Amino acid sequence: MEKILTVTQLTEAIKYFLETSFDVIWVTGEISNLRRPASGHVYCTLKDEASQIRVVAFKGTTKKIGFDLEDGMRIVCRGRVNVYPARGEYQFIIDAAEPKGLGALQMAFEQLKGRLEKEGLFDPSHKKQIPFLPGTIGIVTSPSGAAVRDILNITARRFPSVDVIISPAAVQGAEAPAEICNAIEDLNAVGVDVIIVARGGGSLEDLLCFNDERVVRAIYASRIPVISAVGHEIDFTIADFVADLRAPTPSAAAELVVPDRRDLLERTQRLRSRLIHACRVSLRGWETRFGFVAESLRDPRGRIADLRMGLDDRYARLAGGMRRILAMRGSVLLPSHRMLMRLTPTVQVRELRRSVENLRGGLETRAWSCIETLRGILQRDVSVLDSLSPLSVLKRGFGIVRLPDGTVVRDVGLLAVNDSVDVKVSSGSFKARVTTILQERGNGGKKV
Repeated sequence: MEKILTVTQLTEAIKYFLETSFDVIWVTGEISNLRRPASGHVYCTLKDEASQIRVVAFKGTTKKIGFDLEDGMRIVCRGRVNVYPARGEYQFIIDAAEPKGLGALQMAFEQLKGRLEKEGLFDPSHKKQIPFLPGTIGIVTSPSGAAVRDILNITARRFPSVDVIISPAAVQGAEAPAEICNAIEDLNAVGVDVIIVARGGGSLEDLLCFNDERVVRAIYASRIPVISAVGHEIDFTIADFVADLRAPTPSAAAELVVPDRRDLLERTQRLRSRLIHACRVSLRGWETRFGFVAESLRDPRGRIADLRMGLDDRYARLAGGMRRILAMRGSVLLPSHRMLMRLTPTVQVRELRRSVENLRGGLETRAWSCIETLRGILQRDVSVLDSLSPLSVLKRGFGIVRLPDGTVVRDVGLLAVNDSVDVKVSSGSFKARVTTILQERGNGGKKV
């Protein structure tokens, strides 16, 4: 009678046969139905045009792969065949994998770059302004590399007074990401004006630490502007995208971070010459305007004298006119007065005489009131003119200072020690000589 096997026995036999028949093998296919449970393992199906197999990548393996497995990705993976007795299924357990047609490092680069870009780490709105002339530059690099020598030589040549602080860090190897992050944090604590993260050229593997997520986030979190100067001009790392400024080489970073002192001196000299020329042109324009104004101004004393004589003339004419009016009215009343004087004094005559006297008195009162009103108006006009006169300012203790050529001194910049000046005050004028010049500062102080 043939031997009867239990399901477990059959499964164990198949498991033993398969696992001993296939040692470590390479398999290629397309990933589908990928799952990532809380355990950190990855479960998926690897398929081609005609068949498929279940695949498992345990948590430790996924960390070593260096990139994320995704649905639709074609990979080449190394592993072993395994049978899971509880379900009677066979599966392939991966211990290494890389994208088919694209290196694992390049795939990891593209995946991390895409994820950080979605988070907004490369957004231009987060970029900080690089200072025009930093007082202190921090450098994160290997102290023995060529990059630091290039930066020091160029900064010393372009602007020798700039201070440089080197925060040493490995720029290659497994320990490099942590050291670069610490170096950036140390320079933020010191308080430099700008940070240069630098390294010379190399392969994608050599520049791997600058594609590390920890380094990228440390650059993004820096309060101080960061310049990425990694590799040659054709090399790009994720640090270049997140930095506030990318320099194609460490030497170019040194030229970007500090201006050339000689160029600044030349620009300053040109600006100084232009400023002096503009000031001279402006001064000549103001001198011409002041000349026109000075010629148009007349001595107010003559105007005041004319008004006073006009006032006296009007008063005399008004008084004469009133006298003529009174004389005319008197000549009209005189016949009646004479006739009344010849008549017998009666009550009616006395009343008429009193009425005539009242009229005369009222007429004289109104005439003198009119004269006083006009006098007050003229005196008020004279007072206003007198208050606007520069002579009134002189009476308060001020003086007008002129140079011998008649130029009015409005700025002490026109004077020099031992200059002779004419000083006009309210009661006359006198000559003086300049012994000391005091000039007001912008902050309220004075300098001699």
